[in-house]
Amino acid sequence: MVSAHQSHEAMEKHRGEFLLSTDPERLDLNLIHNFLTDSYWARGIPVEVVARSIQNSLCFGVYARGRQVGFARVISDFATYAYIADVFVLESFRGHGLGKWIIESIMQHPRLQGLRRWTLVTRDAHGLYAQFGFAPLKTPERYMELHDPEVYQLLRAPRSEPIIPEK
Repeated sequence: MVSAHQSHEAMEKHRGEFLLSTDPERLDLNLIHNFLTDSYWARGIPVEVVARSIQNSLCFGVYARGRQVGFARVISDFATYAYIADVFVLESFRGHGLGKWIIESIMQHPRLQGLRRWTLVTRDAHGLYAQFGFAPLKTPERYMELHDPEVYQLLRAPRSEPIIPEK
């Protein structure tokens, strides 16, 4: 289980056999890490990085019979901006509308109301996010990024010599 530094009351919703909760104590770090480390967007991510990302985000877990089956996190200042990340539903639980329920719950969360901008990146779920008003960037020429897809492999690489900064 993972705890967060935020002390806000957890939101919980029920839909049939499923529970959606923002209680960080319910999160299954091993399940989340196992899914993300095999995903196309976070392949090889170290468990320590997953734990730190959870601690610094508003997380949404979906549970069936006490077992976590879905996850998403929101990175936000809770005033102007939010970024939706790491959304997944375990394959054996897909087809129940859980992904849509997660995004719907994120968009309705009281701490995430009145934000000026929301963003996310997806390779294959455009249809899901379009249902909530997401669209391709209107002015992509304004956006910049610093992206290092090999960062997790570099974090795992053994170092034979100490790194000494150049002067």
